[in-house]
Amino acid sequence: MKKALYFFLCLILVTSVFAQKKKSFGISFKGFVKTDVMLDTRQTVAAREGHFLLYPAAELNDPDNEDVNAKANLNMLSIQSRLTGTITAPDFLGAKTTGVLEGAFFGHSNADVNGFRLRHAFLKLDWKKSQLLVGQYWHPMFITEVFPGVVSFNTGVPFQPFSRNPQIKYTIKTNKVNIAITAASQRDFTSTGPNGAGSTYLRNALIPILDLNIKYMDEGTVLGVGGNFKSLMPRTVTSMGYDTDEKISSIAAMAFAKFTIKNTVLKLEGIYGQNMYDLLMLGGYAVKSFEAVKGVEEYTNSNTMSAWMDLSFGKKVMFGLFAGYTKNMGTDDDNIGIYYSRGSNIESVMRVSPRIIYHVGQTRFAGEIDYTSADYGTVNSKGEVENTTNVANLRVLLAAYLFF
Repeated sequence: MKKALYFFLCLILVTSVFAQKKKSFGISFKGFVKTDVMLDTRQTVAAREGHFLLYPAAELNDPDNEDVNAKANLNMLSIQSRLTGTITAPDFLGAKTTGVLEGAFFGHSNADVNGFRLRHAFLKLDWKKSQLLVGQYWHPMFITEVFPGVVSFNTGVPFQPFSRNPQIKYTIKTNKVNIAITAASQRDFTSTGPNGAGSTYLRNALIPILDLNIKYMDEGTVLGVGGNFKSLMPRTVTSMGYDTDEKISSIAAMAFAKFTIKNTVLKLEGIYGQNMYDLLMLGGYAVKSFEAVKGVEEYTNSNTMSAWMDLSFGKKVMFGLFAGYTKNMGTDDDNIGIYYSRGSNIESVMRVSPRIIYHVGQTRFAGEIDYTSADYGTVNSKGEVENTTNVANLRVLLAAYLFF
C-alpha cells in the first residue's frame, strides 16, 4: 500500500510539471477530507469498523435470554478522504479524450482500514453522438444522476445498488435520450459462493455482466429504465471431486426518476432483481438440488425488491429526507437450505433518515439521524422468511468536510 501511495504522489508531481509545458495533456487534482463521528444504539451489520452501515444485527440471546447485540457503539473515522485526478489528452479519432484516476483511504477490507485503494480508473472518448468508457467505474445500475444524497457513506445501501466494476460502456447520445450498453467484470464488489466472496464465479462463467440502460434528461428532469444480466459458475469441481459446469443466471430491472425545481430535488427508484449480493443488497442464490453420487449441485435465485425516495431542498443550508424499503421475495424454486446470500433470514429492511447540511465555500458540516429496522425470522423451503422479530438501530452521524 505504501509503495502504491508513493507512486501516486510521484505521479502527481511529474504530471503537474508536464501539464504546465503541454496544455493538450495534463492532470488536475481535486478531492476532499472527511471525518465521520457515528453513534449506534445497537450492534450492526456493517463494513470498515461499522462505517459502512447495512442494517442492525439480529437478536443474539445469552443463557439469561439477554440480547448481547443490544449494545451501543461509538466510532470516529476519516477513511472516506479522497483524491481524484482528472486527465486531459489530445483528441483521438475525433473524440475528446479524458480520464480519471481516483483513490481513497477506505481500504479493501476491515483488516486494511486506512489503506489506499483504487476507486475509479478509466479512459473516456466523447464524440458528438456517442461515448466510449473503458476502465473501472460505477456499476451501470448505480445511476450517477439519481442516487441518495445521504450523509452516510452507504449511499442508501441496501436499498440502492452500490458497486464499482471494470467495464466497457458504449453510450449512444441523442438530443435528450442516452442509451448505454455495458459489459462488466467484478473486482472489489463480488458475488459469493462455496468458496466465499470472489470474482472467480463470474470469470468461470465466461460471460460478463451485461446491462442496458435508457435515460431521458431534460433540464431538471431525469427518467430512465434499465435491465441487467449476470451468470455465475459456483463450482468447477464438486465437493466429491467431479467435474461440473452448472451455472446460475440472474436478471434485474429498475426504473428511476429525478425532478428538480429551483433548490428542491426529488429522486425515486425501484428495483426488482435476482442474486443482488454483489451490489450490496439483500439476496443471492441457493442450492435447489444435490446429486448424491457425484455431488453435482443445481441452483435457484433469491429474489429481492426495493424502493427508495430522497427529497432535499435548500442551498447554503440544505435539508433532506431519505426513505427506503427492501423485501426478500424468496427463491424461484424449492431449495435444500444451503444459501450463498446476504440476509437470507431477513424478511425486510426499512430506513428513514433526515439530514441537515451546512455548506460555505469549501467547508461543509452535516448531521443525519438514521433509523433502520430489520425483520429477522425462520426461512422456509421457498426462501421466504416467517415468524419474524423486528430489531432496530438509531445512528446519529456528524460529518465535517474540506473540499479542495
